Amino acid sequence: MNIHTEQFLIPGNAGQLQCAVNHPDPDLFPAPTGLALVAHPHPLFGGTMENKVAQTLARTFVSLGYVTVRMNFRGVGQSEGVHDAGIGETDDMETLLQHMRQRYPDLPLVLSGFSFGTFVQSRLHQRLSTAGIPVQRLVLVGAAAGKWAMPDIPADTILIHGELDDTIPLQAVFDWLRPQDIPVVVIPGADHFFHRRLPHIKKIISDLWT
Repeated sequence: MNIHTEQFLIPGNAGQLQCAVNHPDPDLFPAPTGLALVAHPHPLFGGTMENKVAQTLARTFVSLGYVTVRMNFRGVGQSEGVHDAGIGETDDMETLLQHMRQRYPDLPLVLSGFSFGTFVQSRLHQRLSTAGIPVQRLVLVGAAAGKWAMPDIPADTILIHGELDDTIPLQAVFDWLRPQDIPVVVIPGADHFFHRRLPHIKKIISDLWT
């Protein structure tokens, strides 16, 4: 990323977790407006926190004034452990949240993810909601409907999907959202990784951030 990235390690349930945080420009945001956690795509298919969509999400939230943090899932980079089908990864994301809350206890929380990361963040949102812990917004890009058992999500969730996604077909997303009556923003011509369409993601989220 063009903005300064601070990398650090924290202890997780299966070993250390490699994390990265980006801070908003202090000249534009003397105090951060929130805390955003971003989750990357499937680790067994090459997903890392350096994934271009995950980085685009991080840049977007930093531009909105959010302290934005990512981590490598188990078995990726310096993160220890083995892939746990989203279960242990949800635990790890909650561990990261607890770590960041020690530094930023009162900032509004945003959970965001891409592909497999949408499953993890949706599960974490469900867990926090059950515990009465507020989440300002859930933002899902390339939601993993049909691939994973995606839970129900809040009505104000921002969902973005590619028209030509052949990894997670748009129809599967419609089938998941239809009973919940939740809309999704479809980017024409975009594939699963939003090649040549990444700027659309930032614009859509920024335009809806009111």
